[in-house]
Amino acid sequence: MNTLYYGDNLDILHRYIEEESVDLIYLDPPFKSNQDYNVLFREQDGSRAASQILAFEDTWEWNQASAASYYEVVEAGGDVSQAMKSFFTLLGGNDMMAYLSMMAPRLVELRHVLKPTGSIYLHCDPTASAHLRILMDAVFGPQNFRNEIIWCYRKWSVAATQFARNHDVILFYTKSTTNTFHHQFVPLSIGTVKRWKGKKQRAVFDADHRRLATSENGESKGTPMPDWWELSIINPNAAERLGYPTQKPAVLLDRIILASSNEGDVVLDPFCGCGTTIESAEKLGRDWIGIDITHLAITLIKHRLKTAFSGASEYAVVGEPVSLPDAHALAEENRFQFQCWALGLVGARPSDPKRGADQGIDGRLHFHDDKPGLTKQIVISVKSGAIPANHIRELRGVVEREDAALGLLITLQEPTRPVVREAASAGLYTSPFGNTKHPRIQILTIEELLGGRRIDCPRTEANVTFKKARRIRPAPARPGTLPFE
Repeated sequence: MNTLYYGDNLDILHRYIEEESVDLIYLDPPFKSNQDYNVLFREQDGSRAASQILAFEDTWEWNQASAASYYEVVEAGGDVSQAMKSFFTLLGGNDMMAYLSMMAPRLVELRHVLKPTGSIYLHCDPTASAHLRILMDAVFGPQNFRNEIIWCYRKWSVAATQFARNHDVILFYTKSTTNTFHHQFVPLSIGTVKRWKGKKQRAVFDADHRRLATSENGESKGTPMPDWWELSIINPNAAERLGYPTQKPAVLLDRIILASSNEGDVVLDPFCGCGTTIESAEKLGRDWIGIDITHLAITLIKHRLKTAFSGASEYAVVGEPVSLPDAHALAEENRFQFQCWALGLVGARPSDPKRGADQGIDGRLHFHDDKPGLTKQIVISVKSGAIPANHIRELRGVVEREDAALGLLITLQEPTRPVVREAASAGLYTSPFGNTKHPRIQILTIEELLGGRRIDCPRTEANVTFKKARRIRPAPARPGTLPFE
């Protein structure tokens, strides 16, 4: 079954993914850019939301953990060991060495799970592409290098002491010389098509709205696609953009999946982020595996699949808590990840953790139950420890301050009677939608949420918390063509 895994991809690959079970791997790991990447949410009217949260820190440092990873790879011996020792001689114990020490064992595990006919596409930028090319040679063998694909895009940036950087690199390797590959073709010029007098031609458009000539009755499809791809990055206001900082355009993943897999093959993305690979694989009739280390990413992907495929996408989720002991374990391990997971149970988005402590808000839900342009909100507090009665009074103050419709407390512990009474004293919210009444302050335990209980709120089916993905009708395309949207 198609599966989303929450956790460290090195552990997931080792524990759950069988050797030689995957046909195609695409990975877009952090680039060691020394930047913080935030997920920026937008309101229904397109304006920026009041908060954004840290998706991941792409900052690496040489420390005990990275040194331990380095020595583990070196002690395993072989070409990868030799490459890592050479890197250390050149770089010493610096941040790039820490990054390579993270990537090396993961690439080794990815090779283990790849079928003999499989392919891997590693997406990177010039920050680390030269180092990763050498590391990929060591893992997969230089004889299995296929292409250094240049993805070129327009980005109007200005650099004071260098040319503007307007491309990424995609390293294409295979596990053997018997890899699956379907040629893709470049668009034919209008002039070339006009010169084909007396021949039947059929023009179709791919997701990027570029003309692509396909053959009928054995006629020419055009020239094979080169290793230089000019594809636009996602416009900040495009319908495709979901707010995830490193989101790649779907047409890029469509091209890779069509070129190096068949219908029913297994596609794996071990750094799946907001799930573009997952969506493309689902759309093109491939099975898929996605792995990410944040509950935020898993929540975004689940929402994306639900809206893109109208709830028809079937998959399992592994690694998320499914019982009360699981939830306690996650809360002890990582408080913020526990918050993200708990908020995901009610379809809410998290608030900036750096601001949440000051504002008393861990998450928000947005909905419409009045005029279409009037967005209302539910402010949410998540607690894993004991709950004093004054916390409910504080939540009531937040509801009033934020002019929110409702306030919700999600708690791991059972609330005491004084806490329940304090919540009940907050009164009711009357919705213009059907004139229904709902407790203004509500308490839901993790156990209740796992049992299926949900917020008592207007049933308008108008949750606008996350931006909806474009609706897609899955329709496997023929090899060698690009799909319709």
